[in-house]
Amino acid sequence: MQDVLFVAAMGPPGGGRAPITQRYQRHFNMLSIVEFDAKALEHIFGTILGWFYRVNNFPEEVCALKKKIIDATLQVYTSSIAKLLPTPAKSHYTFNLRDVSRVIEGLTLQKAEGLETGLGGIGEHYRLWVHETMRVFYDRLVDDDDRTWILGYIKELTISNFDQDFDKLFDHLDFDNSGDVDAEELRHCMFGDYMGDDEPDSQGGNRLYDEITDMSEVVHRLEEYLVDHNGVSKSPMNLAMFLYAAEHVSRICRVLKQPGAHMLCVGVGGSGRQSLSRLASFIMGMECFQIAISKSYTTVEWKEDLKKFCREAGGSGKPCVFLFSDTQIKEESYVEDINNLLNSGEVPNLFPYDERTAVMEQCRVASKKEGNPLETPTELWQYFIEKCRANLHVILCFSPIGEAFRERLRQFPSLVNCCTIDWFREWPNDALEAVANKQLQDVDVPADDRVKLREMCKTFHSSVRELSADYLLKEGRHNYVTPTSYLELLTMFTSLLAKQRERVSSAKKRYEIGLEKLAFTAAAVKEMQDELTALKPNLIRTVAETEELMEKVKKEKAEVVEPKKAIVDEEVAAAAAKGEAAGEVKAECEALLAEAIPALNAALEALDTIKPADIKLVQSFKNPPAAIKLVMEAVCVCLDVKPAKIPDPAGTGRKIDDYWGPSKLLLGQPTFVQSLKEYDKDNIPERIIEKIREKYIANEDFTPANAAKASSAAEGLCRWVCAMDSYEKVAKIVGPKKEALAAAEAEYNSIMDALKVKQDELDAILAALAGMEQQLEDSMAEKKRLEDEVELCTIKLERAETLINGLGGERDRWTVSASDLGVAYDNLTGDMLISAGMISYLGTFTMAFREGIANDWVKACKDAGIPSSAKYSLINCLGDPVAIREWGIAGLPNDSFSVDNGIMIANARRWPLMIDPQGQANKWVKNMEKSHNLQVIKLTDGDYLRTLENAIQFGLPVLLENVGEELDPSLEPLLLKQLFKSGGVMCIKLGDSIIEFSDQFRFYITTAMRNPHYLPETAVKVTLLNFMITVDGLSDQLLGVVVAEERPDLESQRQELVVASAENKRRLQEIEDRILHTLSSSEGNILEDAKAIEVLSEAKVVSVEISEKQKVADATQIEIDEAREGYKPCGAYNSVLFFCIRDLANIDPMYQYSLSWFISLFVRSIHGSDKEVEELGARLKIINEHFTYALYNNVCRSLFEKDKLLFAFLLDCRIMSSEDRLPANEYSFLLTGGVGVTGKEVSQPAEEWISPKMWGEITRLASVAEPFANVPEDISADVAAWRAIYDSSQPHQEKLPGAYSETTSEFQRLLLLRCLRPDKLLPGVNDFVESTMGRRFIEPPPFDLAGSFKESTVVTPLLFVLSPGSDPTSALLKFAEEMDKSNDISVISMGQGQGPKAAVLIEEAVQVGKWVLLQNCHLAPSWMPSLEKICEGIKPETTDDNFRLWLTSLPSASFPVTILQNGVKMTNEPPRGLRANMRRSFQLDPIANPEFFETCGKSEVFKKLCFGLAFCHGFVQERRIFGPIGWNIPYGFDDGDLRISVRQLHMYVNDNDETPFAALKYATGECNYGGRVTDDKDRRLLNTLLNRVYRAEALEPEFKLSESGTYVIPEPGDVQTYLDAIAALPILPRPEAFGLHDNADITKDLNHTALLTETLIKTGGGSGGGGGGQEQLVAKMVKECLERLPANFDIEAVQRKFPVRYEQSMNTVLAQEMLRYNRLLSIIRGSLQQLERAIAGLTVMSAELETVFNSFAIGQVPKMWMGKSFPSLKPLAGYVDDLLARLDLFESWYRDGQPPCFWISGFFFTPSFTTAALQNFARINKYAIDTVGFEMEMLGMNHEEYTTAPESGIYIYGLFLEGCGWDKERNVLTESRPKVLFEPAPCIWLKPQKLSDISEYTHYSCPVYRTAERRGVLATTGHSTNFLMMMKMPTAGDEEEHWTLRGVCLLCSLS
Repeated sequence: MQDVLFVAAMGPPGGGRAPITQRYQRHFNMLSIVEFDAKALEHIFGTILGWFYRVNNFPEEVCALKKKIIDATLQVYTSSIAKLLPTPAKSHYTFNLRDVSRVIEGLTLQKAEGLETGLGGIGEHYRLWVHETMRVFYDRLVDDDDRTWILGYIKELTISNFDQDFDKLFDHLDFDNSGDVDAEELRHCMFGDYMGDDEPDSQGGNRLYDEITDMSEVVHRLEEYLVDHNGVSKSPMNLAMFLYAAEHVSRICRVLKQPGAHMLCVGVGGSGRQSLSRLASFIMGMECFQIAISKSYTTVEWKEDLKKFCREAGGSGKPCVFLFSDTQIKEESYVEDINNLLNSGEVPNLFPYDERTAVMEQCRVASKKEGNPLETPTELWQYFIEKCRANLHVILCFSPIGEAFRERLRQFPSLVNCCTIDWFREWPNDALEAVANKQLQDVDVPADDRVKLREMCKTFHSSVRELSADYLLKEGRHNYVTPTSYLELLTMFTSLLAKQRERVSSAKKRYEIGLEKLAFTAAAVKEMQDELTALKPNLIRTVAETEELMEKVKKEKAEVVEPKKAIVDEEVAAAAAKGEAAGEVKAECEALLAEAIPALNAALEALDTIKPADIKLVQSFKNPPAAIKLVMEAVCVCLDVKPAKIPDPAGTGRKIDDYWGPSKLLLGQPTFVQSLKEYDKDNIPERIIEKIREKYIANEDFTPANAAKASSAAEGLCRWVCAMDSYEKVAKIVGPKKEALAAAEAEYNSIMDALKVKQDELDAILAALAGMEQQLEDSMAEKKRLEDEVELCTIKLERAETLINGLGGERDRWTVSASDLGVAYDNLTGDMLISAGMISYLGTFTMAFREGIANDWVKACKDAGIPSSAKYSLINCLGDPVAIREWGIAGLPNDSFSVDNGIMIANARRWPLMIDPQGQANKWVKNMEKSHNLQVIKLTDGDYLRTLENAIQFGLPVLLENVGEELDPSLEPLLLKQLFKSGGVMCIKLGDSIIEFSDQFRFYITTAMRNPHYLPETAVKVTLLNFMITVDGLSDQLLGVVVAEERPDLESQRQELVVASAENKRRLQEIEDRILHTLSSSEGNILEDAKAIEVLSEAKVVSVEISEKQKVADATQIEIDEAREGYKPCGAYNSVLFFCIRDLANIDPMYQYSLSWFISLFVRSIHGSDKEVEELGARLKIINEHFTYALYNNVCRSLFEKDKLLFAFLLDCRIMSSEDRLPANEYSFLLTGGVGVTGKEVSQPAEEWISPKMWGEITRLASVAEPFANVPEDISADVAAWRAIYDSSQPHQEKLPGAYSETTSEFQRLLLLRCLRPDKLLPGVNDFVESTMGRRFIEPPPFDLAGSFKESTVVTPLLFVLSPGSDPTSALLKFAEEMDKSNDISVISMGQGQGPKAAVLIEEAVQVGKWVLLQNCHLAPSWMPSLEKICEGIKPETTDDNFRLWLTSLPSASFPVTILQNGVKMTNEPPRGLRANMRRSFQLDPIANPEFFETCGKSEVFKKLCFGLAFCHGFVQERRIFGPIGWNIPYGFDDGDLRISVRQLHMYVNDNDETPFAALKYATGECNYGGRVTDDKDRRLLNTLLNRVYRAEALEPEFKLSESGTYVIPEPGDVQTYLDAIAALPILPRPEAFGLHDNADITKDLNHTALLTETLIKTGGGSGGGGGGQEQLVAKMVKECLERLPANFDIEAVQRKFPVRYEQSMNTVLAQEMLRYNRLLSIIRGSLQQLERAIAGLTVMSAELETVFNSFAIGQVPKMWMGKSFPSLKPLAGYVDDLLARLDLFESWYRDGQPPCFWISGFFFTPSFTTAALQNFARINKYAIDTVGFEMEMLGMNHEEYTTAPESGIYIYGLFLEGCGWDKERNVLTESRPKVLFEPAPCIWLKPQKLSDISEYTHYSCPVYRTAERRGVLATTGHSTNFLMMMKMPTAGDEEEHWTLRGVCLLCSLS
């Protein structure tokens, strides 16, 4: 590179800034820029301020203040830097000169004329300075102490610098007249330019930045702005305005008024940061840009959005606001871009070259308009950046919760440096009051009550905050209390109160109106009786007149009309008879024809089907088939065609008739078919029809079916002939009938003519009669009117009676109801307040927490005098019984917790987000909304937004399933219900679409996560509801299941009754509503409203009928419930089991089980259990036991070995707890050892074996369990008896001293075992489970792939949960072979880019029924959501029945929960225990295969060695559990190693005459198992093991595989014989089985016990959050460490005193060791000093320092140190002590000279020390270094005895023996003492000798390791970095193999 000059800048290293290396630094000329001194700063800022005063014509007295103001500002700045330090909790407390310039810039916002307005005068300028200083320095503070300090300091400065009394300066704010203006009153100190009506500066105005004094006016003005904003915005905001909001709006407006200023608003979600920022932008007339995040939003869209904002600000020159929230950070690169934008005004490389040109062109035009034409690209681009910097205001809204905020401030310093920070605190008291006052002002309650309500709302808010902290501590669940929750409380209260008051008052009013109507009816009866008496005389007179007229009409009718009419009637009758007869004949004709006509029509239709081609085909036959000839013959006969005469083919010589010739001619006629259609069927000659019938119809072969076989044309013709026959038969009968019909019709017509004349005569007579009848009718009408009046009066009396009788019974009930409603109305205020609190705050809490706080609230309401119900219940207050019953039918559990959740959903304003790990809510919503066309979507669906948009538009319900902890930002407008009116309809903007919003739309969200952590940003947008199933709810469900299976009749009857009862009650409610509605809506006199009375009487009848039905139903329900009650214990018992398996997910993310799986297993178990028992109690016991074991078996299949016993124990304990057989405090003691319990004060016996820890637990046990109340005293009294238990190898099986064995339960004996011998708790638990639940619960079922497969379906994936070293692929492939699927299984190993390939494989397999195996799913976490979606998309109806999806995965938190819950999970790791391992080996291929096992030529040899090999396989796997003493490295030996070794054994034995033991050992020990072994000491152990098995002696009878003889090779037999032999072995092997000492069990067992108790604690629920208060503790530890650290070694001084000498290599070793320790000391000291400064806030806490801090907090050595340290397993305190001891070793060496005896453990790099000793010897004697070595001589135990160094070689001490002891008398290795894990080794003289001179003696080559971990990294030496050397430790005999198996080694350092 040429002509390039690099210019770089950096801050000083530290506080997150990395140091640069000297190699890098050497390329630069270094310039250190020191900070400006005070004088320079005064000059800079003084010049700026002076220029401003001068240009703006400020008065001289103000100009004279310049120096004072600058001095005061700089003093605030420097004091803040010194006092307000950036501690980890306050990482944003970093100040720089920009803060000073912000204060000065704030002062320049004022105008000279501003001093004349407001309070005016020079005091206003002082107040402005105070205001600006507070906005810059005060608003960011989070701590009350910090705020108090800075306010006090500003007060001091106003006196010292301005000579002004601060309190007098602000005396207009001294509202309490105390003479002291405090922080609370200073909140009213406000400046702004938004109070007037002028245009904002951004739109060309020049508004006055002035002091604002009237806060109520500010709030009112902001409310006006808000209304204006909502009028034009598509995202209207529902905000409450009050002082707190006004403060923040004013602060944001102040920043937006300053060119190029930015804002960082910090607060929790829901505190109003974004809403107030939008409002402030609107007030300042600036467009507010915000990015719209969606699923498809990427960096590309982000860059485009940035360009848009920058073009607007820089190109168009419009001031605008970019509002950005931390919830929109999809990638951290967004923050980096914003960091650049804040710092420099541009994002590097944002605009590509072509776009850059367009931007510069825009700038050219703009600059020209400003009168400053620019041309060069550099000038134009600079102009763009300057405009961008000046016009684009960035407002960042960040949440301080979590680590992300601190991390971002650390990584991107411009977020603090370039922004004015506004910390949104918790709402102050006045904010809560102001909002409450505003919201409650319209509530119709007395003024005093309104004040009480306000105070109660504040109480609710604060109490839930405390409850949330308690909830986190006890349950590990987060709940945030935000201002939004408080607003929701108030809004919910006002709406609920109004709604319920309306409901209650209208119900009460209807009852009262009903009662009024009943009272009115009773009073009206007397009046109606009087009216009836007056009407009767008139009625009598009118009746007499009417009767006279009726007599006259009657006479006329009798004498004139009726005789004449009788004659006419007779003639009409005669005519009718004639007509009837003719009709009968006609009908008979038609009926006969109806038989023949269809056949005829069918024949004609058949003729239509005959095509010319068909006819031609028939014509073409020279010798046609007989059927065709027969048909054509019949047709010829019908048509009377003569036959031709031809010679008889039979050769008789006679001529015979032949119709085929004429037939062909006939067929050739074009009109042939038409002639058949027109055939004269009515006149067929007799001879023809007879011939047809005799010859053809009678012929069996003459049928259409036969004809059809020959030809379709023949079939049609045959049908036609048959139809002619049928028709002719009918026509013969019909003919005579037709003639008779014609005669009858003629006679009928003549009679009718005569009749017409007589009828005319009759009509004239009737007309005369009509006149008389009209007269009669008028008279009758009058009579009727009177009768009606009488009748109405009578009816009214009857109705009154009906009403009184019918509804009289309701009077009393309605009176009581009206009275109750009156009381309820009065109590509504308190009840609705508590209900609103429940809905707004408590959705996420469990029932116990809800009930607890609800009771507190009821008490608080009572104390405050707010009327409320004595016993609060959400169901009673807001529950609708009809709706609740419908929810129950839809699947909502009927426990009160679930019903409360349903009520919350029904009443909440925000959409519900339900925490629903068991799918209860999902199921309920799906059933409830099924009939409304529910749309189910997931965020993983590609088109979910389109589905959502359609549903919103058409008012369909939507269920969004399986959301995570973050919701898609594109849902925000919907969650916040940002509705606006457009074209008269409500609309919402989703993404880029504006859609109509239907008020019928409903939105439900569910998550399957068990304990999601929803941050406030999410929580405030939804109603969070905890839908986790409760014990009561599940008990009831399981009760339903067991009754349905055991008594289906009972359950179906109950279900029908539930539905019927729900319907009855619904109808009764409807009827009562109808009755009351009718009574209340009937106007005037109800007795005149016939319809109303009818409705009422009908309703009452139906009501009585339904009530009767309901009584019967209720009685039946009671009977059913009594019958079901018997099954209740079963539901309760088994619900406990579900909560057991639910809590397993706390142990491992893969242990997930769905409720539906649990219930289906329960059902299968009910069917599978013994049904012969009739007695109910016994039957339920059988079900419970059967299901418990079935559940154990099924769950064990998916558990790792370590958790199987734990699961059985957990089941046992939970069952005992549910049956009150296990006190909670005893169970807690077992897990924690009684932490938090005060122990009994008994002094500890002075016994070596009783440790303080043990005694502490024993004394606490005395306080916990009654039977052990005197155990401390008893132990003290008889130490020897208790010592026997302590020393026993099987303490869990020992009898307790005294009466304890009789007085304690088995569980209580476990508690004692935990105290005395915690290492044996696991065997104790094993025995406990066996004795309480049975042996089968401690023997997990073997791996059963076929059984798992049977449980699977096409929609149930099969998942192998992997453990290190396990690979089930071969087992699966073999199983596929057995299932005939070896060619139909596709295998793919997951990883990057494999997801799409897997998807294709699955898609294909689904269609054709193949199997797919996806291996290692944990390697594709990003593809797991796609896999989940694929699994959900597999439907049984569209999938081949043979399809199966197999998966393998290590435990992974990213594995989809739905697959885990619904799939069949299996673990395939070797079972724990040597016996189980060997059993499994004999059940696996190939040993389990008789064709393999029984086919060896030397069967006896093979079988014995095979058994030995299975023992070896179990040995190498099980020995891992002992940790480093078992194997240095825990190798993943697996079934493949055994499989190939067994096959090789079979082959080698079969193919050789002599058994080739050496070859077998090599193949097995070096290749198969040995191929995995990387440590040579481990290889030695493996070969030692194989030497014990692969030897000739192994073929002898009863060959011992272990020293005790417990494990022997049995005599040969079949596989079952060996399995039986294995079954007789101990379940839990003793260490001797592995060649180890019994002590080896101690460490292993203690680890197992710790794991057991820790895991059980996890299953007990979440653990509380910690944190807080650690800073002081860590600071103290850091200080102590720094004080103890010595100075670095002076290497030059050391080298002067101990120079490099040829004959003394130890000098070099000393210098090198000191160098290494110096390096470590520098790192330790540097990190401690930086951490000390960071904790004090003097520097920023970097990520590295934070790691050190966290390590200190938990007492661990920081990784930063360990990277440069000697290996150590010690905790922090031990490490520091060890380090200081090592440093002291070298310091004393330097000070006092070379020590006579070296502490070998103190060396950093020990090989250099041992090599130096050899080198000294070699150089003195002039030997080659590779020809010398050490001879080891064992010395005494006390190193201080050796005061002079040996002549040759070195004395060393400080080593420890592990795995053995040391016989001090004989100086040989010996067995370990009981319970002593490590023994000090003797001092050792390492004597250098020539290799040839080293004497041999019986010894064990003992490896020396630096730490007890033993393993290390494989170094270039071929050894582990942890390994030092081999020591020849003397032994009593040839015991090399013995000590190798014991795992004996020497250690430099213990842990």
